[in-house]
Amino acid sequence: MKELYEIFGLNEGVTDEDLQARYEQLKAKYKEDRWLDGEAGNDAAKKLTQLESAYVELQAARKDAAQNTQGRSSFEEITELLKADKISEAQYMLDAFNERSAEWHYLQSVVFYKKNWTNDSKKQLEIAMQMDPDNMKYKEAYGKLNAKINYDEQEAKRQKAENPYANGQPNPSSFDGMDDGRMMGGNACSDCLTCCYANLCVNCLFNLCCGCR
Repeated sequence: MKELYEIFGLNEGVTDEDLQARYEQLKAKYKEDRWLDGEAGNDAAKKLTQLESAYVELQAARKDAAQNTQGRSSFEEITELLKADKISEAQYMLDAFNERSAEWHYLQSVVFYKKNWTNDSKKQLEIAMQMDPDNMKYKEAYGKLNAKINYDEQEAKRQKAENPYANGQPNPSSFDGMDDGRMMGGNACSDCLTCCYANLCVNCLFNLCCGCR
């Protein structure tokens, strides 16, 4: 990008207004000079083409940067929507992003989890961890999600063993308002051991959105 700004004789900290003013100034100059005889005219024509190309590229880059800045604050808005269980609205905002950061994939994981799409939620968390491997929030959520998936698989096997002719699955957990990160179980526990293990998973599971920026 530095080379593009040098075409205008400006630095990267220039305002949009100053960039546009410089563009108009140089554009008018090169348009006039391109009619000069010989090499001077050819050089002016080349500079005009270079100037217009650089301006379009810089405008696009500066627009994307502005959207990313807005996107960081939008993450907080998406978090609030998820806390209010407004999943469709949260998904709509996520779909509007041009660039998908680690936090974007984390929030997409939350959306999928709230839809009880645990495998899709897991995939999004894996992408988030690949993009930001030092983020403890993602790692902790991933570990708890795996515990949730493993528990549901064991519960399904247990129910199948008790009734091999039934195809039912354990009711998926759902967020309890997203206010405190706790979960509510679907069915009543059949015995104390199952109840204790379920509560352990439920109370610590996927502290989603509570720590979002």
